[in-house]
Amino acid sequence: MPRLADKVAVKDFVAARVGPDWVIPTLWSGVALPDKPDWPLPCVLKSRHGWNQVAFLKSDPIDWPHLRRLTERWMKTPHGGWLDEWIYADIDRGLLIEPYVGHGASLPIDYKFYVFGGRVAFIQVHLERGTNHRWVLFDRNWKRVSTQTDDQPCPPTALQKMIEAAETLAANFDFVRVDLYQPGDKPLFGEMTFYPGSGFDPFDPVG
Repeated sequence: MPRLADKVAVKDFVAARVGPDWVIPTLWSGVALPDKPDWPLPCVLKSRHGWNQVAFLKSDPIDWPHLRRLTERWMKTPHGGWLDEWIYADIDRGLLIEPYVGHGASLPIDYKFYVFGGRVAFIQVHLERGTNHRWVLFDRNWKRVSTQTDDQPCPPTALQKMIEAAETLAANFDFVRVDLYQPGDKPLFGEMTFYPGSGFDPFDPVG
C-alpha cells in the first residue's frame, strides 16, 4: 500500500499492470528543488509522500524562491500519524515534477473511481478544479446518483477502458480509489488513494 500511494513508485506498478501509455512521465524527482527550473512549461510540482501539496507552473515569471521555501515546508511536514493513515509514514519524502495535462488555464476533469472488492461501484467527477470546483457522483453505468449540483457531464469516451484499468489496479484490495484523467483521446493515471477525504467526505445520497 505505501508503494502504491507513493506518487513516484506507483508509476512502475501502473506501467506493469495496464501499460506505460497510462503513465504521466516524471520530468524530475528529488528531495530539494534546484536553484532554477530546467523543465518545459507548463508543468506540475508535487510531493510524493503527502496530500494537498501541489503547485501548477504554467508560465514565466515563476517565483522560484517562493517555491523552494514552499517545498522545504512540504519536506518537513510529517504524514501518517493523523487518523492512523499509516501508509504515508512509510513513503520516502520527496518531490516530483510532471508535465501539465490540462488545456490552457483549465485543469483536466478528474475521474475518481471508487473500487470495492475489485469492482468499480462509483465514479466521482470533479469539474473546474481551481475555479468553480464541484463534483458529481455516478454509478459505473454513468447513472447520476448525487443531487448536490445540476451538472450532467458526459462520460469520457474511454469510460469502459478506464473502469477496466481501475479494477485491474485495485485487484486484491478491499477498497482503493483510483484517479484517472482523459485530457485527450487516451486516458491517463493520476494516483491511488486508500484514505479519500480521511473517511470524512460527505456523500449524497448516503447509502
